[in-house]
Amino acid sequence: MTPPAPEKLRPLREEITDLPNLITLTRIALIPLVLVWIDNYSPRLSALSCVVFLVAALSDALDGYLARRLGLVTVVGKFLDPLADKLIVLSTLVMLVAVDRAPAWLVIVLMARELAVTGLRAIASQEGFVIAAGARGKAKTALQLVGIAFLLVHFEYDILLFDYSLDFQEVGIYLLYVSLVMSVLSGYEYFKFFVEAASRQAAELAEQGITRAKLKERLRRRRAKLKAYRRAARVRRLEERKAERAARRANKATRTRERPRLGLRRRKPRSRQ
Repeated sequence: MTPPAPEKLRPLREEITDLPNLITLTRIALIPLVLVWIDNYSPRLSALSCVVFLVAALSDALDGYLARRLGLVTVVGKFLDPLADKLIVLSTLVMLVAVDRAPAWLVIVLMARELAVTGLRAIASQEGFVIAAGARGKAKTALQLVGIAFLLVHFEYDILLFDYSLDFQEVGIYLLYVSLVMSVLSGYEYFKFFVEAASRQAAELAEQGITRAKLKERLRRRRAKLKAYRRAARVRRLEERKAERAARRANKATRTRERPRLGLRRRKPRSRQ
């Protein structure tokens, strides 16, 4: 069985034009339309805002599927995809607070949880841990998206074939409350996983005789070597530039000496009569 070909590194300028990344950029570009069309006095604009929000939210699954199917998982995509998800959810929640459709404290707690988990994942990746989204995290995301969609519709509508009117604003608030509970529980699971993984790693290193002090000393030596290498490279570049300038001056002096002298006769001054 032949081993798979290694992935070719491409410039970021080329990666951004891939189809999954273009879909992600389109999702980001739809965010201003969602925010502008939120209107407490126009059911039509509110419904249109909800439709655009759902299109942008559902395109997240599309660009991920295309990236895996076409083998276009890129550095740009890894950066833009979670950024687009956070932007569309958090910006819409902030706007819903501004138009008095969502309580401010609820949005603050949701945003704090998202920022905390994002920072935790960044630290975990540096330590070699991968914090994958669990069932509660996925349920939280689904409840948030559906709850925001109901809040965007906002108005009360009669349900077809039923003698009942549905208040979208009230249902959306209830869904956000449930998503808040799932957010707290999933955040607790992520932090618990990180603490347990870090404790296991520390115990394994201790068994190997590697203490935190030794790791710090190894890191200090590595930084010192890197700093010395950069200093040596900087000195080497300066010496090369000096040598190039000296060579240019020597070549210029040689050309000046070898240049043939033109025999010019001095003109005699005319005598004035």
